[in-house]
Amino acid sequence: MKRSGTADLPLHGGRVPAWLASRMTELGTAIAEQIVVNYGTSEFLTRLSDPFWFQAYGSVMGMDWHSSGITTSVLGALKRGLNPRFAELGLMVCGGRGRHSRRTPDELRDFSLQTGLDGENLARTSRLTARIDNNAIGDGFQLYLHSFVITGKGEWAVVQQGMNPDTNLARRYHWHSVTVRDFVSEPHTAIVGEPQGEILNLVDARAKQAQTALLTIAREPIVGTLNEARKLAMPSHHDVRAQDVDLKRLGAVLAVAHESDLRDFASMLLLEGLGPRTLQSLALIAEVIHGAPTRFSDPARFSFAHGGKDGHPFPVPLKTYDDSLGVLRRSLQSARLGNTEKVQGFRRLDHLTRAVEENGQPLAGFQAAVDHERKISKSLGGRTVFGDKPLGRKDAQLRLFPE
Repeated sequence: MKRSGTADLPLHGGRVPAWLASRMTELGTAIAEQIVVNYGTSEFLTRLSDPFWFQAYGSVMGMDWHSSGITTSVLGALKRGLNPRFAELGLMVCGGRGRHSRRTPDELRDFSLQTGLDGENLARTSRLTARIDNNAIGDGFQLYLHSFVITGKGEWAVVQQGMNPDTNLARRYHWHSVTVRDFVSEPHTAIVGEPQGEILNLVDARAKQAQTALLTIAREPIVGTLNEARKLAMPSHHDVRAQDVDLKRLGAVLAVAHESDLRDFASMLLLEGLGPRTLQSLALIAEVIHGAPTRFSDPARFSFAHGGKDGHPFPVPLKTYDDSLGVLRRSLQSARLGNTEKVQGFRRLDHLTRAVEENGQPLAGFQAAVDHERKISKSLGGRTVFGDKPLGRKDAQLRLFPE
């Protein structure tokens, strides 16, 4: 088994307000359904096991782009949205944070009664993935969140998170069952993250003797193998900065949304008469649905869809958020009735954005784009956990794109 990746995230306090939590549930579920319709449930689990894609997923849903809270919030939203629709979408989320994580084995046993799967084996798998990352890997992080996402056929992904109070970081671990080989010999592609020095690794391939001689392993800690795993270490700063974003990619999104000829064509692809701000969000959502893994190396860029609850890079534009949800709902409803034209429109929108990027569109004026979003925030129902107070350079003018 390979752990598909890890992510190191600054610890972040606070709660997700109800006005955002309900929208996250709807948007997260709609994006999941789009992926299932286009690519199947297995592909959705593959996406969840990629730490970069997971971070972009949370960012496009309006969560703070780099904090530890993105994990709990995204998985909670998926549990609320996917579980009632298991018969339709074929995905179930078990576990969660704290006491909910300890209920995961029982939830999997209940799930097995519905599906005919081996509940005891699933419960054992849940415990093993948690114990390996919590106990067998001595990297200083203690798990407090464990979520087990499973299909009706028994394919699963595990996303779990631990805390290191000494470094003020959380670490998220991702697993996917399709690469299962052996729990006790090289189950990870790597042990990665911010350097911790030498660590104790009881599941290293070289630790066969140590598995039966724990005193020996205690005297001779083994350094984890560093190989191909995808690792995401988020910066400590909370605001979104130009260096956090691929400006050429962002520039293509803004061009598609705000340049009149491109905007008209993009709107036509979705069979909707859409304004520029909604197109901007939908172009980023389309990339989350259809983008290749290499497209998610800068997850902060996806915060330009719906901002962030703490106002970075700008307040959550509720009107745009709801407009985006409306387009997603209508496309999925059409697909259920046999008309896939609108669903395919998201694929075409993603292709258009990438074509604009490849054709050498000018880079986005990063600060100008942020200033513009903050300037129009009030008109879009911009909201943060702090209320409706404007943030930043509220008098700045955007010259790159006309209103």
